Amino acid sequence: MSGLEVDPVDEEAEAEATGETNTIEVTPTDSVDDGPADPVQDADEDRQTIDVEPTDDPVDGPSYVLYGGKGGVGKTTMAAATALDSARRGTRTLVVSTDPAHSLSDTFETDIGPKPEPLDDEIPLYAAEIDPDAALEEGQAAFAAEGGPDALGGLGQFMGEESPMEMLFGGAMPGSDEAVAMQTLLEYLDDDRFDRVVVDTAPTGHTLRLLQLPEIMDTMMGRIISFRQRVGSMVDGLKGMFGGPMDEEPDGMEDLEVLRARIERLRAVLRDPERTDFRIVMVPEEMSVLESKRLRSQLEEFEIPVGTVVVNRVMEPLAEVTDDVEGEFLQPDLESCAFCQRRWDVQQNALMEAQELFRGTDVRRVPLFADEVKGEAMLEVVAACLR
Repeated sequence: MSGLEVDPVDEEAEAEATGETNTIEVTPTDSVDDGPADPVQDADEDRQTIDVEPTDDPVDGPSYVLYGGKGGVGKTTMAAATALDSARRGTRTLVVSTDPAHSLSDTFETDIGPKPEPLDDEIPLYAAEIDPDAALEEGQAAFAAEGGPDALGGLGQFMGEESPMEMLFGGAMPGSDEAVAMQTLLEYLDDDRFDRVVVDTAPTGHTLRLLQLPEIMDTMMGRIISFRQRVGSMVDGLKGMFGGPMDEEPDGMEDLEVLRARIERLRAVLRDPERTDFRIVMVPEEMSVLESKRLRSQLEEFEIPVGTVVVNRVMEPLAEVTDDVEGEFLQPDLESCAFCQRRWDVQQNALMEAQELFRGTDVRRVPLFADEVKGEAMLEVVAACLR
């Protein structure tokens, strides 16, 4: 990929000191005179339509794709576009949103429920928007406060009417939204209906709590299992003293061990770049760059590699990004529009600051479109930029 011209450092010296780099090239553009206001043109109104060159190439990438980043940078759009493109190439794909502020339905312009349902009869595309509150109320979350005396391997039987989560945390487990999201990932990890799962994660803070949960829960499971074994041994001893039957395996212990093994498997999958691509989405603004850097640094602490950085809303013509799309799009006028010129300077400065973030990753960029990206036509355009 070409170098970013605004970077004042010696690129050869920098590359030698830090390893291979990936930078992006942003070129000023002219405006489209008398261009259409709507990028997706309606043929019935005698306007040009978008034509996206299809590809029959099979999906060559990991089975799990997670999009993360600051709120409002376009994670949902990227996840929806990736899933649509994957399904159009014949891969059975599920796109799932773990963001409590759902917008997947709006992006696809159709109602999406909390369970995977097909979106199209012609392609193998499924979607789900996880509703943490509903999942907790229905008792679908493995770590809900309302687990009752049979929750967590029967541990509640030794606590009277108080639930395990109330005893351990004084209420519902912290980060219950993330717990539901993690349970969902565990569920779909073993779902043979899908060859690929694309996840639209919540904003950065929620995502990091989600990624911490395997570690937290693994520790918690270990303590609960140890406690359950000690209490079980004590109860069995009392039973033996009074001639009662001895349990070979305490109630619920097998379920706890299975859950612990699944948590460990999820952790291993997230850390395997051959199976999972964690993609950071950012916009060329200073605040987004700073948060993206923090996210990548914290992901490294969890040993979760970042394979791709997506730069969204870049002020460049679509033709500079992909040759697979034909159609007219409004472009910024950097010659006579003072607002466009100012935003161009902001983007250039931000992209220069982001060079460290780009190192060692694939960099994809998506132009700034004049209109909102929603519906399959525009999602196909975004997908062409992400290939």
